[in-house]
Amino acid sequence: MSAGIRAFLLVFPLVVFAFWGSLHTPDPDSAFDDDLVLSSLPPLPAWANKPLPDFSRYRDTTERKAAFFSFLYPRIALANSRILIERDYLEALSRKEELSKPERTWLIRQAERLRVDEKPASPAMFKQLHKRLDVIAPSLVLAQAANESAWGTSRFATKGNNLFGQWCFSKGCGLVPKARVEGASHEVARFSSPYRSIRAYVQNLNSHPAYQGLRDVRLAARNNDKLASGSALAAGLISYSERGEDYVQEIRSMIRYNNLAYFDTDFRATFYGAETGSLQHLASASKEHALLPNAGDEEHSGDIR
Repeated sequence: MSAGIRAFLLVFPLVVFAFWGSLHTPDPDSAFDDDLVLSSLPPLPAWANKPLPDFSRYRDTTERKAAFFSFLYPRIALANSRILIERDYLEALSRKEELSKPERTWLIRQAERLRVDEKPASPAMFKQLHKRLDVIAPSLVLAQAANESAWGTSRFATKGNNLFGQWCFSKGCGLVPKARVEGASHEVARFSSPYRSIRAYVQNLNSHPAYQGLRDVRLAARNNDKLASGSALAAGLISYSERGEDYVQEIRSMIRYNNLAYFDTDFRATFYGAETGSLQHLASASKEHALLPNAGDEEHSGDIR
């Protein structure tokens, strides 16, 4: 386990709060949860399909946090790197005078999955896709995953690889909440891997109307060649929980007390602004620990099994 990660951890209560915006995420078997076919996207590495480890075996809170972050960060980096590859392709299409049929089809499919209702290949469509097809700061993903899944120990995390409490509405699509009110039909989605849960979560933030404010913050930062921090993006989570502003402050506190900005710094230096070729190399890493901060450290050989 990385000494760098261990040094940045502080104790924080293991608390879980309710979802709100996730009520509108697609079912876990939806085609919109998968990357659209693109030749520049490498195949998913095998480790992306690993299930969630048993974090309850860690009795020491700091050890549990270190294990949790070490497991999740490579998957967040992987999801974000693939989005950046897609984004590079989107920008290349926006510079073309005429699109081929496959290019146009890809663009339309991307618009469908990100809820962009504009004329295909129009400047308005490219503008909206440019805003929505983008990364989420790792610190925010880590904080919300920890908050919503009780550091990977909740029933929905351990039984369904669901780190964010995403709901689904097809019978049998997930796990029935024990406290579900009579007459309700929703279930808590079951995913094939934590990576899939992360992908669905990122897509939700990138497409749902409730998170327009988050995307505004992100775009403003990108227009200044910056990566919007998790704390900054948290301002757009007012609708994520019934707790509103209290929830936003809770997430910001988790980012601050656990020094999760450390992961934003690493992601910014390694991935943000990287050439497509470099992103492809990172996105096809054969070992997950290759994507951890200070990946050359020998301590990274302490795999989570």
